[in-house]
Amino acid sequence: MKRRQAIALAIVSGLLAGYLLTLPGDLFKGTHYSTVVVDRDGVLLGAKTASDGQWRFPPCDTVPERYAKAVIQFEDRHFRWHLGVNPVSLVRALIGNIKAGHVTSGGSTITMQVIRISRRKPRTVWQKAVEAVLATNLELHRSKKKILATYASHAPFGGNVVGLEAASWRYFGRPPSELSWAEAATLAVLPNSPSSIHPGKNRDALLLKRNRLLERLCAHGDLDSMTLELALEEPLPEAPLPLPSLAPHLVARYDGAEKTVKTSIDAHLQRMVSETVDLNSDYLAVRGIADMAAVVIDIRTGETIAYVGNASVERKRDGAMVDVASRPRSTGSILKPFLYAGALQEGVILPRTLLKDTPVNIGGFSPQNFDLQFYGAVPAAEALARSLNVPSVHLLRDYGVPRFHSMLREAGLTTLTKEPSHYGLSLILGGGEGRLDEITAAYAGLVRSFYDIDKDFPVRDKWALWYTFDALKEVARPDDIDIHLLRSVRKASWKTGTSYGFRDAWAVGVTPEYAVGVWAGNAGGQGVPGLTGAQAAGPVMFDILNLLPPSDAWFDEPAGGLEADVCRASGHLKGMACDEYDRITLPEKAMNSEVCPYHREVDGDHVFILPPAMEWFYRPHHPEYSIPRKSDTAPMEFIYPESGSTIYIPRQLDGSVEGAVFQIAHRHSDATVWWHLDGRYIGETRFIHQMRLAPEKGKHTLAAVDGEGNTISVTFTVS
Repeated sequence: MKRRQAIALAIVSGLLAGYLLTLPGDLFKGTHYSTVVVDRDGVLLGAKTASDGQWRFPPCDTVPERYAKAVIQFEDRHFRWHLGVNPVSLVRALIGNIKAGHVTSGGSTITMQVIRISRRKPRTVWQKAVEAVLATNLELHRSKKKILATYASHAPFGGNVVGLEAASWRYFGRPPSELSWAEAATLAVLPNSPSSIHPGKNRDALLLKRNRLLERLCAHGDLDSMTLELALEEPLPEAPLPLPSLAPHLVARYDGAEKTVKTSIDAHLQRMVSETVDLNSDYLAVRGIADMAAVVIDIRTGETIAYVGNASVERKRDGAMVDVASRPRSTGSILKPFLYAGALQEGVILPRTLLKDTPVNIGGFSPQNFDLQFYGAVPAAEALARSLNVPSVHLLRDYGVPRFHSMLREAGLTTLTKEPSHYGLSLILGGGEGRLDEITAAYAGLVRSFYDIDKDFPVRDKWALWYTFDALKEVARPDDIDIHLLRSVRKASWKTGTSYGFRDAWAVGVTPEYAVGVWAGNAGGQGVPGLTGAQAAGPVMFDILNLLPPSDAWFDEPAGGLEADVCRASGHLKGMACDEYDRITLPEKAMNSEVCPYHREVDGDHVFILPPAMEWFYRPHHPEYSIPRKSDTAPMEFIYPESGSTIYIPRQLDGSVEGAVFQIAHRHSDATVWWHLDGRYIGETRFIHQMRLAPEKGKHTLAAVDGEGNTISVTFTVS
């Protein structure tokens, strides 16, 4: 007897264990879902179909109340109370099917339908029995709330639309939480026969089923008669709607994720920024500038709150779907603020140190300022605000390309993958590439470092950062507004950049709260004459800045620093002969900077004397500059070439060689200079000291002597 009991108990236990284990842990294992991208508040930015081509959003945990009431009233009125199977419904369905001679009703509960959808087996009596068993098991393992949410997430809604979330967006263009009673009722009846009745097929039958459900809901007390009357008047949806596409390029970045991706984007701001970028891009497209991108970063969090990978994707053109905000492009001058800030931090310069602005030729690299002029000597802050190229190259040579390269990498620019020597001094003028999203983030990093939010940013000296922001706020605005006269105008520290060949136009601006970056050009790299950062990107950057919450906040002078006397004329640390100077607060390493080299004592007088080459270009722009007749410095200097440089002798179209123009600056306008190439006399000049020469390939020495016996020489190589 005991043995029989043991056997019976074992059998019962086995059956019970088998029953409990028949339910898979994941009913929908292997199901493919759409990639859904939402903003920081869960607002839909865009989505991609699942890999099987279905609009099937990732499962949700809850179902909106209106839809829940509607689907329970339509599919399973006793859902809240049964244990997975409703025997009354099954018997009623069986009797009805026998009378009709064919299947008219399945009698399935919502729980049984979840099992059926997950198993995808033929609809037979045997499978119905299996579904019933599994449904009771599911009720033991899942809450009613979870079961209903699982049903809503996987029910078919016609065509390639699966699940409530996808159906709500495809048919009504809004999330399920915003559905009206009529809309919720429509979606409640659709899964009943989605292949034969849906908004695009048998609309009269669908309308009839919807209205019957609305009347039942009213009778049940879920909605009042007035609401019922209004709901019955609502039309059915037409053709499926496209899903929102507020950030198509950002959504494309996550394609294949098959999950809901929550981003830091602010959907409201994203919409406004997109409209602004599209409007400006459409205007520029007439000029052959087809593409534009923009990025907005919240300084406090460091998060991207608006991202436009490219403008006007509906405007048919090559490159419309290229995410240029994340593509490497030539940087032009957009990196100059980082050099200025880094040089200040290390004491290489002071805020207004005079930088050399004279012709330079280094290994064949001969940069020019945008206006093709030279100014001899320009204060560093002014050179940055005016985006002068030549002073920046001279500064980078003093600061060091490897150190600058390392700083940019630390600041987050992943595109500078080659050794510093590959870029050389051209790195400051677009010799390297950068991404708009990373460069905008690096500008934001300057501000975050200033406020101690980012303590690992490579520029950390507060005064170096403050002087950088101060210089950049002086950049001429595209609207010609003088911020010093109109205090109501929103200030920004900003910089533009234009790449060689007018291929890339940049503008990045920062305030204490935001960083805004804009790029304009052609995704394919075609240059457009007149495409500049100031004209194409700058106005858009300010348009976007004006969309952001207004604020009067600005960068206050930081505490600490080093107080020192600075020569008013040269911007260097005060020397013994500097009579006019200012005591200002400087970065901690300012004492590494050079003492004023231009003030000197001559016959008991303190005079300001620039080197001849700097002086040559400085005088036309500074009529107040006077040239002393007496000086203990050399009165002449080679402007071109620099000693140790490698030069190229240009050829004409017919192959003939006219030579290159060699030039000397002499402090005295009436001086005569005698020239010698490799020890051989080649001629003399007076007033203007230029000579066209065509030396053979190889190394050469060029020397010059003036009437007072002063001698200068340079060595150079012709390549």
